[in-house]
Amino acid sequence: MYIVAGGAAPVVGVSALVAAAQRRGWDACLVLTPTAARWLASDLPGLADRTGHPVRSAYKMPGEEDVLPPADAMLIAPATFNMINQWAAGLSETLALGLINEAIGLGIPLVTVPWINGPLSRHPALAASLARLRGAGVRVLDLAPGPEGDEIPWEQVLDALR
Repeated sequence: MYIVAGGAAPVVGVSALVAAAQRRGWDACLVLTPTAARWLASDLPGLADRTGHPVRSAYKMPGEEDVLPPADAMLIAPATFNMINQWAAGLSETLALGLINEAIGLGIPLVTVPWINGPLSRHPALAASLARLRGAGVRVLDLAPGPEGDEIPWEQVLDALR
């Protein structure tokens, strides 16, 4: 499973998601947006050790071999306003977006957890983008934040991948 995480507050808890996925038998690979990678820079070596795979956040060089196994499912969380809108438009300016765009064409199961602040959640582009992703077969979860306000209920999210 690829965990594709964007630059929103819950990304700081991605290690808990990796651990939960591994407890369920997933071989978790972590792909981050550039912002998420910057926020987690000091944690990247530990995350790579935990997953057994390099943490990716940039496209590989031409001719380089893929270092991650093929994905059999992808969990996109947290997914920011920008990620959702670029994904729905088919833009692939980052590795994270490129992989999730390709996954639609490959028929890989996709589950996403949008993490959008109040004002942006009312922007008309968001509803259209979410509808387009749902129409492409993406399962979009609408989850309430945890008690701290910036936590995603990872176990509930993993249940959606069944």
